[in-house]
Amino acid sequence: MSRTLTLQDARRLFIIRQHLSGLTDGTPMLDVIRDLGCLQLDPISVVARSHQIVLWSRLGNYDLAELDRLLYEERALFEYWAHAASIVLTEHYPLHHHMMRDYPSKNGSAWSKRTLEWVEENSDMRDHLMERLRADGPLFSREIDYDAGKWGTEKGWSGSNLNRMLDFLWTRGEVMVAGRSGVQRAWDISERLLPDWTPRHTLDDDALCQQAISTSLMALGVAPDKHIKRHFLRGRYPNLSHNLGYMLKNGEIERVDISDDEHGTLPGTWYIHKDNIPLLEQIQAGTWQPRTMLLSPFDNLICDRERTEQMFDFFFRIEIYVPKEKRQYGYYVLPILQGDRLIGRIDPKLDRKKKVLNINAVHQEDGAPDDAQTVEEIKTSIYDLAEFLGAEKVNFSKQVPDEWSALRS
Repeated sequence: MSRTLTLQDARRLFIIRQHLSGLTDGTPMLDVIRDLGCLQLDPISVVARSHQIVLWSRLGNYDLAELDRLLYEERALFEYWAHAASIVLTEHYPLHHHMMRDYPSKNGSAWSKRTLEWVEENSDMRDHLMERLRADGPLFSREIDYDAGKWGTEKGWSGSNLNRMLDFLWTRGEVMVAGRSGVQRAWDISERLLPDWTPRHTLDDDALCQQAISTSLMALGVAPDKHIKRHFLRGRYPNLSHNLGYMLKNGEIERVDISDDEHGTLPGTWYIHKDNIPLLEQIQAGTWQPRTMLLSPFDNLICDRERTEQMFDFFFRIEIYVPKEKRQYGYYVLPILQGDRLIGRIDPKLDRKKKVLNINAVHQEDGAPDDAQTVEEIKTSIYDLAEFLGAEKVNFSKQVPDEWSALRS
C-alpha cells in the first residue's frame, strides 16, 4: 500500500525542504546549499545575481562575503554544471566528475564529433592555455596572451576561441573558476584549487544515478521520475527507471499517491525518499509555519516550469527575451510565495546610482488573498529586499492591484 498525501502536503514538504518556510530559520549557508544541491548562476543583475536572491530568500540579509569565502577560500563550493551553470558542492565532486571525464559524450552525435574535431584542430591553443595557467594562474581571459591571427574567432561562436577553449577545459574539469571580478571569471588549473579533502572516487553509471536521485528527491520532497530527471543533474540520470526500481526494492525510496478532493489523484508514479518521511508525518500532524517571500525567477522551487504549474497552479515564464511591448508581467519578475501558494509577482529594477528599488508593476493571482496582513507581509518582503540590495528608497509605479494598494503607503 502506498502512502497517500494531499497536494498541500506535497507543497509544504517541498517548501520546507527548500528552506522557504518559517521552520528553517538559522540554518547555516552551506547546509542550505547542501539541501538545495545547487544554485543556478545567471549574469543578469537588474536586481541582483540570481544565486544571491535565492540565498536571500532563505537566509535574509546575509553577508555576501560569506558565499565568496565558501567558494574561493574554503573551496567547499565550486562552479560547474548542474541543471544549468551553477554553484555546486565540492563534496559532490564525484557526481560532477562523471560528466567531466565523459565530455564531450562519445555518443556519436554530430555536435560531439564537431567539438572533438575542433579541440584536436586547436590542440596547440589548449596546450598554450594550460601552460600559462600552470605558470601564472589564476588569470582572467584578458590577461592570457592570445594569437588572434592564428586562432581567430569561429563563425557562429559568441566569443573568441580562447573563451570557447576555456569553457571546454572547464567542462572537462581541467580548469576551474578561481575567483570573480563582477561577472568576469579568473581561471586556474583544477589540481591547484581543489582542496585535499575532495572526494575523488569514481562512480559508475548506477552509483551516480542513485546518488543524484537521492539529492534531487530530498530537495523536491516528493516527485515522479520526470521531475527528478529535470532537477539537480538535469538529464544526467543514466538508467533512471532501473535505479528507481533498485532503490525502491532496497527501501531507500517509497511510492506515494497524491490525491485530494479538489485535484483528484495526480498522474504518474510519485516517490519520496525515506529520510523525508518523518518530516512528511510531522506536516500531516499539523506542523507548518508559513511565511511570505519573494523568489528569484531562477529559484530552485520554480526552475521546473511544468512542476510549478502542477503543484502550485502557477504559470511562470521568463520574459527577458520577449519584446517589451509583448511582455505580460515584466523583464525580471519575482514571484511572491505566501505559505504554500504563489499569489503574485513583482517586476523590480534596482537603480544603483540613486539607491532606489523601483517596482515597475505588481501582479496579483486570481483568488490571491487581499487582507491587510497579506499586503503587509508582501510589503515587508519588498522592503527587506531593498535593504539587502542597499537601496534607501522603494518607488512603486501606478501598476499595483487595487486590492493591494496599501503597498504604496
